[in-house]
Amino acid sequence: MTTATITSKGQITIPANVRTDMKVGPGDRVEFVKVAEGHWEVLAAVEDVSRLKGMITPTRIVSIEEMDSAIRQRAGL
Repeated sequence: MTTATITSKGQITIPANVRTDMKVGPGDRVEFVKVAEGHWEVLAAVEDVSRLKGMITPTRIVSIEEMDSAIRQRAGL
């Protein structure tokens, strides 16, 4: 098991072997996700947004006019 110590400012240094395994480095972000009471997961938040391309496919093509109309309707205009 790999451990880290919390400083008086509430900071930790992620051990080198964990950083390597998570593929994170200086400037990268990590997310803390609560999975159960008192249990958290630390996830690397470094995925490239282009990875999401193609995940959502439209069921129909919508024109700009239809979009504008829907926006006006929702805004109560």
